[in-house]
Amino acid sequence: MAKLKRKLLKKVKNQKNLDMSKIKAKIEKELESTKTLKKELTIKDGKKYIKTGIPGFDALFERGIPRGSAILVAGGAGSGKTIFCLQTLAHHASNGKKCFYMSFEESNEKLKNHMKDFGWDAEKLIKSGKLKIQRYSPFEISRSVEAMLAKEKGELLIDIQPVVLPEGFKPDFIVLDSLTAVASAFIGREDSYRVYLEQLFSFFETMGSTSFLITETKQIPDIFSTTGVEEFLADGVFVFYNIKRGNCKESAIEVLKMRGEKHQKKIVAMRITNEGIVVYPEQEVFGGVREEK
Repeated sequence: MAKLKRKLLKKVKNQKNLDMSKIKAKIEKELESTKTLKKELTIKDGKKYIKTGIPGFDALFERGIPRGSAILVAGGAGSGKTIFCLQTLAHHASNGKKCFYMSFEESNEKLKNHMKDFGWDAEKLIKSGKLKIQRYSPFEISRSVEAMLAKEKGELLIDIQPVVLPEGFKPDFIVLDSLTAVASAFIGREDSYRVYLEQLFSFFETMGSTSFLITETKQIPDIFSTTGVEEFLADGVFVFYNIKRGNCKESAIEVLKMRGEKHQKKIVAMRITNEGIVVYPEQEVFGGVREEK
């Protein structure tokens, strides 16, 4: 705003017989126009947008991630998916939002220590009531789904409780780590897994939470989920790459899909530092990305 004021004042600095009331009115009109434009960029057609707080990553979007989106976070082991999600939750929990990390693999303590390694005080955020971490058993979920399907004689259910949230806790942000672990509990029962997926995505949509669902792929993926249904149901797909160049590995990230938002369509460099992930939106990664099988 101050920059705009200086610009407008500079235009009239050397003019004589100035009508200061008119100049003031013009400046106020310009400022109001700027406020309106900023509001329109934040909210369009009733949509609100959120940021991850990850340096460089949010610059890949025109406005941000549409609030309430379900996003698939895909990539190989060690590519930075869990760090990305923990970093996003740490950012929002520190800013007063309710965040929930659902783990189907790692223990609560391991995840808290993982956050501590990057300087994110998990214990403080948990004590503040803004962050909750809970471990689930994918096999208990699969048994529950099978029992309910049997009861309903295979009909598509509309009342499956895909996850049980902490009592009285309605999260703004949810991470599910990972869909791959859940799918492994449904081996040989793919139809049941698809029913669960549909109910899970519907549940998150009803909650109004912005959700990040981790899925394991090859280091250089050509498919981005276990069955393909996941990426179809998701509003967005973020892909993490480990690119081998000679004896070195390079990290990169791509916003493959983001429904309802314009974004840069390129694979860009990424680095995992002692303080978390840093993305370099201007540093495009070219050859070798999808060659490794």
